[in-house]
Amino acid sequence: QAEAEEEDCHSDLVRTEDNERPGEANLQAELQMFRAQWMFELVPGVSSSSVETRPYRASARGPAVKATDTKGKQELAKEEKARELFLKAVEQEQNGALYEALPMEVLMYIFRWVVSSDLDLRSLEQLSLVCRGFYICARDPEIWRQACLKVWGRSCNKLVPYNSWREMFLERPRVRFDGVYISKTTYIRQGEQSLDGFYRALHQVEYYRYMRFFPDGQVMMLTTPEEPQSIVPRLRTKNTRTDAILLGHYRLSQDTDNQTKVFAVIMKKKEEKPIDYHKYRYFRRVPVQETDHSFHIGLQLCSSGRQRFNKLVWMHHSSHITYKSTGETAVSSFDIDKMYTPLFFARVKSFTAFSEKPL
Repeated sequence: QAEAEEEDCHSDLVRTEDNERPGEANLQAELQMFRAQWMFELVPGVSSSSVETRPYRASARGPAVKATDTKGKQELAKEEKARELFLKAVEQEQNGALYEALPMEVLMYIFRWVVSSDLDLRSLEQLSLVCRGFYICARDPEIWRQACLKVWGRSCNKLVPYNSWREMFLERPRVRFDGVYISKTTYIRQGEQSLDGFYRALHQVEYYRYMRFFPDGQVMMLTTPEEPQSIVPRLRTKNTRTDAILLGHYRLSQDTDNQTKVFAVIMKKKEEKPIDYHKYRYFRRVPVQETDHSFHIGLQLCSSGRQRFNKLVWMHHSSHITYKSTGETAVSSFDIDKMYTPLFFARVKSFTAFSEKPL
């Protein structure tokens, strides 16, 4: 009897295992198909949009599976819409309908912003290389006429001997605004004699002069021993915080011998003096005479090498001190010698990276 009961229990266990095996087999099949699809999508060059979801049999689909299917369909719809818009944009660009849909006045206003108040005609020339329509807009005589008027003023009312305003701007001598004129001066100075009297030290002194011109007629000048890497970024705007900088105005003058000269009057930035408050009421102090100190500079504009208008040669440098109380002016002229080395132009890309005002 005990043997019979043991056989019955064994048969029940076998039936239970047989009933569980089909469910396990279905689950294993689903996992295998999912792994195969996942590995196929990981192959390089195969995108998720190009892979069709392989249907597989599932014994039961819960809400999580349905939500995943809905999300996948939404992603496919987004990718298809993005692809459609991209192809449409490419077609419109090939047909040239993007900028041609703009009115000519709006397009020319954009071009004036490209030139900006800094007269960045270099960017305008690069813009003309985009297409034929941009080339025609960049050759508009009005843009080049306004640029010439801003540089030379009333002296450029006549085109003679130039054929166009663009030719005048490119050929007529002028100072450049997209960089800085820099000169480096080096000299030897004797030091103090040693204590034993056997030798005297010699010092090599180096300093730089920087000049930057603006289209509105203003100029900045700075003399310092600091190298260009640290000084040039400070000269981007006229509102620099450098104390030793000199500000002023300049003008161009063309003589009968076709030599263009640059004359400038510069002075140090005026600082507000604090009001003196004295402890004693009847304190008397000898008043200091108020003066205006300015420098007058004369330079000759030249070209060297392949670059044009990239060299400034010193012609005149003097100091003017005017006493406000009497109106008298004391003038001291400096001798132009080897210490006044020519200034050479260095283009600075960051000066024309932004536009503050249109032309």
